[in-house]
Amino acid sequence: MSVRIDGSLDGVDWAQAKADLAADDFDNGRSPEALARSFEQSQHVVFARDGDRVVGMARLLSDGVSNAYLVDVWTASPYRRRGIATAMIRHLLLQVPGQHVGLQTDNAQPFYESLGFGPQPEFWSAIVGSWLENEANS
Repeated sequence: MSVRIDGSLDGVDWAQAKADLAADDFDNGRSPEALARSFEQSQHVVFARDGDRVVGMARLLSDGVSNAYLVDVWTASPYRRRGIATAMIRHLLLQVPGQHVGLQTDNAQPFYESLGFGPQPEFWSAIVGSWLENEANS
């Protein structure tokens, strides 16, 4: 099994990717079309492929100057602990030299710490639909 890392959207079977994400409990409810759109509209993307099959993916949102945000880092369960996620993240970080790269994780703190990431004091977020509803009702 030879896994290659690349930044090309070509040949991604988004329906299969969605099914694989769901099988790994990494599905956030996006349709295959929405999953494709989120990657297509990201500044930087990376895929790990075993033949034609996508076995890992990640993307980076960036302002192109000073700030970037790492999201959707996933490696298929049978391929974990082989350095694939590390290779994908390094591929992305090389695209944004000098930028501050943030991320959010529930349970992979030791992994990200091994790549040089550290905790920040606070992270806040809002779901825009909920905010708009609250604004309309006030």
